[in-house]
Amino acid sequence: MRRLALLLALVLAPLAHAGEGMPADALGPLLAGEFALQSGQLEEAARWYLEAARGASDDVPLAERATRIAILANDDAVAGRALALWRERAPESPAMRAASATLALRGGHLRRAGSELEALLASGDLRAWRYAAMALNGGREPRDTARVLERLVRRGAIPADIAAWQEFGRMALRLDDPKLARRIMDEVVRRFPGEPRVALLRATQLQQAGQGEQARRILAQVEPQAEGDPEIRAMLAMAYEAARDLPAAARVMAQGPQDTSTYGVRASLLARAGDTAELAALYQELAADAARPDPSRRLLLGRIAEFLERPAEALDWYRGVPGGPQRTEARMRIAVVLHTLDRQDEAYAEARALQDDAALADEVRRDAYLLEAEMRQRQGDPQGELEVLGRGLAAWPDDPALLYARGLAWERQDRIDRAEADLRRVLVVDPENVAALNALGYTLADRTDRFREALELIDRARTAEPDNGAIVDSYGWVLYRLGRTQEALVELRRAWGLMKDPEVAAHLGEVLWTLGRRAEARRYFEEARALDPDNRALRRALRQFGISLEPAAAPADPAGHAEVP
Repeated sequence: MRRLALLLALVLAPLAHAGEGMPADALGPLLAGEFALQSGQLEEAARWYLEAARGASDDVPLAERATRIAILANDDAVAGRALALWRERAPESPAMRAASATLALRGGHLRRAGSELEALLASGDLRAWRYAAMALNGGREPRDTARVLERLVRRGAIPADIAAWQEFGRMALRLDDPKLARRIMDEVVRRFPGEPRVALLRATQLQQAGQGEQARRILAQVEPQAEGDPEIRAMLAMAYEAARDLPAAARVMAQGPQDTSTYGVRASLLARAGDTAELAALYQELAADAARPDPSRRLLLGRIAEFLERPAEALDWYRGVPGGPQRTEARMRIAVVLHTLDRQDEAYAEARALQDDAALADEVRRDAYLLEAEMRQRQGDPQGELEVLGRGLAAWPDDPALLYARGLAWERQDRIDRAEADLRRVLVVDPENVAALNALGYTLADRTDRFREALELIDRARTAEPDNGAIVDSYGWVLYRLGRTQEALVELRRAWGLMKDPEVAAHLGEVLWTLGRRAEARRYFEEARALDPDNRALRRALRQFGISLEPAAAPADPAGHAEVP
C-alpha cells in the first residue's frame, strides 16, 4: 500500500498546477501513461501522455512532458503531435523551440532545425544557447548535427558569450569534425583575444587533431597567467593531463599556495606518470612537516608510501591517524596494504574488526563487508567473495549495495539466474535504483535472449538519467541485440561521446564490424585495448570475429592508468 500511495502521489503531482481546470477524462490516460512509464514501456507511455495532453486543453507542462517522453521513446510521430500541442500553448517557450529543433534534426530536416535554433538564439533569453546545445545533443546522426552547428556559426547566430562558444567548440570536438572545430576556434580567438580559456580549448582541439607539439606550445604560453589564478591553474593542469603530459600538469599544480588537496592532486599526477623520483621528493617534503597529527596529511602520506612500495611506512602513517572519520578510512587502507603484502589473514581480520565494531556507523560496517569481498575477488577466491557478501546480508538483509555487489559477483561466475535474483531484490527494496535497473537490463541483453524485457528495464533507467553514458551504452547494446543495428550505432556513438570507456569502444567496434565498416571498427577495438586490454567485451568481440590487432605501440605514458593506491 505504501508503494501504491507513493506512486499515486507521483502521478498526481503534475495535476496540481492545473487545479480544477483539468477535465476528469484526462486523469485516466495520465495514470495509464505513468504506470507504463514506471514499467519501462516508453512507447505506450508516450501514447497515453499524448491522449492526456489532448484532454487537458490548456495544460502546458503536460504537453511538454508528453513531448519529452515521446522523444525518449524515439517515437517521432507521437512526439510531433505532442509538440504541436505544446507549440499552441507556449509558442515562445525556449524549451519548446529546442524540442522542435531536435525533432527536425532527427527527421533529417536540417534547414528547419537551423531556422528553429536561430530563432531560439535570437530570442534574447540568457538560457537560449544552453537550450540550443541540448537540442543539438539530441540529434541522431553526428554529421547532421555538425551541419546544423556549422550553419549557426556561419550565420553568426551564436551569442557573444565565451561559455557558449566553449560549449559549441567542445561539441564540435565530440562530433569528430576537425574542420568545424577549427572554424569555431578561429572565431573564438577572433572574438576573445587574450582569453586563457580560449587558448586551453584551442590546445584541446589541436591535441585531438594530432598536433600535440603545437598544443603544448599553446599551453606553455598560458602558464604565466595561471600563477595567480587557481581556476586557470586547475584548467591548465587538466589540459596537460588530456595531452598526456602528466609531469607538466603536476608542475602547474605546484604553483601558488599548497594544501592537502593540491598535494593530493600532484601526487596522483606524478604516480600516474610513473615519476617516482619527483613523487619521492614530494613525499619527503610532506613527511618533514608531519610532526603534528594532521589526519588528512597522514592519509595522503600513507597513499604515497603505498605507491612508492614502502608498505611498512604506509602502515605506520595509517596507524598514526588519530580519531575521527579519517581514522575509519585509515583502518580500511590498513587492510588493503596488508592484502597487498600477501598477509591475507591479517587483512581479512582488519576488515572483520571493522565489521564487528559497534561504535562505527552502520554504513561504515557495511562497507567493510564490501571491502573484504573485493579483496577476496582480487585474490581469485570467488566462493570467499560470495561468503563474505552472504555474511553481510545476514547482518543487513536486503541492503541494496550488498545485493548489487553479490549480483555482479554471480554474473562474473556465469550464474545469471542468481545474478538476476539479487538485482531484482534490489528493485523490490528500491524500485527506482538506476544502477540496478541498468545492470539487470544490460545483463539480460548481454547474457540471455530476453531482449524485450531488457529494453524495458534499460528504458526505466534512461527515463531517470537520459544522459548517463553507461545507460546509453546499455541502450545501444540492447538495440544491437534486437537487430536494430543502425539505431544501435547512433546510441553507442552518443555513449562514446559521453564517456571514453573500453566497453563502449568494444561495443562500437562490434556494431561497425557487423555493418562491414571494418577499418573504423578496428580503430575502436584499438581504443578499447588502449584503455583496458583485458576488457571482457573486447576479448569476446575479437574472439567472435577472429580479429587480430596489430601489436600496441609503446605508450607515451608508461604508467598507463595506474593511480596512487
